[in-house]
Amino acid sequence: MSEPVTPVTFPQAFLWGAATSAYQIEGAVREDGRTPSIWDTFSHTPGKTAGGETGDVAVDHYHRYRDDVALMADLGLGAYRFSVSWSRVQPTGRGPAVQRGLDFYRRLVDELLAHDIKPAITLYHWDLPQELEDAGGWPERDTALRFAEYAQIVGAALGDRVEQWITLNEPWCSAFLGYGSGVHAPGRTDAEASLRAAHHLNLAHGLGAKALRSVMPARNSVAVSLNSSVVRPLSQEPADLAAARRIDDLANGVFHGPMLHGAYPETLLTATAPITDWSYVQDGDLAAIHQPLDALGLNYYTPTLVSAADSAVAGNRADGHGASSYSPWPGADDVAFHQTPGERTEMGWTIDPTGLHDLIMRYTREAPGLPLYVTENGAAYDDKPDPDGRVHDPERIAYLHGHLSAVRRAITDGADVRGYFLWSLMDNFEWAYGYEKRFGAVYVDYATLARTPKSSAHWYAQAARTGALPPVTTAE
Repeated sequence: MSEPVTPVTFPQAFLWGAATSAYQIEGAVREDGRTPSIWDTFSHTPGKTAGGETGDVAVDHYHRYRDDVALMADLGLGAYRFSVSWSRVQPTGRGPAVQRGLDFYRRLVDELLAHDIKPAITLYHWDLPQELEDAGGWPERDTALRFAEYAQIVGAALGDRVEQWITLNEPWCSAFLGYGSGVHAPGRTDAEASLRAAHHLNLAHGLGAKALRSVMPARNSVAVSLNSSVVRPLSQEPADLAAARRIDDLANGVFHGPMLHGAYPETLLTATAPITDWSYVQDGDLAAIHQPLDALGLNYYTPTLVSAADSAVAGNRADGHGASSYSPWPGADDVAFHQTPGERTEMGWTIDPTGLHDLIMRYTREAPGLPLYVTENGAAYDDKPDPDGRVHDPERIAYLHGHLSAVRRAITDGADVRGYFLWSLMDNFEWAYGYEKRFGAVYVDYATLARTPKSSAHWYAQAARTGALPPVTTAE
């Protein structure tokens, strides 16, 4: 007779949420004064996205938000993390707001609050107004100044009703995929520009945090969401350990160094010296970036395994960030990336919940006393409806059970994790992959835009309502 399994339970106040981003779900790209962002331009450029697909319609959340919020309520969500489209609020990235654009977010927030769902706003999820990119984009200092003005506008409009704020989502992707490897918008391939972009994203975060606090109640929480990598060396050989340190600096230290500690890692500055002299870091910048945080968001999908380049086939870059002959790792051409062993998702990413536990515990040490949230975690699978129209996704249920169990272990180990946001609420436009990768707990029929909660949505709803993880075999 087998022993009963002890249920995995969470603290009563733990926040159960789901997340999306504006360009991936809203559609309505030309309505109510919105102008193109860099992702509009990029996705309409031939060859940049799978099948030439765009976010023009996406899943039409702009017109269907009331139904989507009702769906969230049916699933028992306690929180919803969404992003604001900068060019919907400030079409040129400058000047006064377009009230019709802000009104959409006012209506969305009101709808969420009416259903007892806490809104969590991300100000920037990669969709820079195209006019700001035309003026130089994130490699230019002025973009950080413009972001602070934008943050103040949105904070003033919604700060009375929204308590949780995130300045930037995954600035690593914005800097190094957007300006280094070019697989994300705006598609530039310039190593020095990617490092300049990283600094100005850091500066935008600091100035934006200060701007938010200047117009919002003191009770509100200001955070940032980092996709910090769990970087593991292939071996304990000195060359592989040095390779892991190099990538850790570029993936993590370049952002958490100034944000959490007020300085860039010296090892990063040394390694990138042949590429940039960092002269764009002006007096006062590091102090501006090093704003006090109320929380830290961590996004996690898979660990990173690296070695010195002579330990692998030359040119091997199995780092999971799309195909490009240009590297998103400036100054690390002597580092090789390896596919970690184990089962993989449709993205080709290895499933390894231990990485999430390791990440949480790392930031428990990096920022003692700072509350943590898992602001993204999830998996893409090839989901299809059965003949009865139901969508069974047992792989995603197993994925969520494993990763939420890792979160609970971290809490037991002393981490102050306050909540978890499933990525994603529903299937949507998956950036350069178009619509071929489905991350949603809710299935979207892209022909009709009908929404169907998958088995994982019902499983997650039970977890949210009870505060305990159901068995992985649970079906709706």
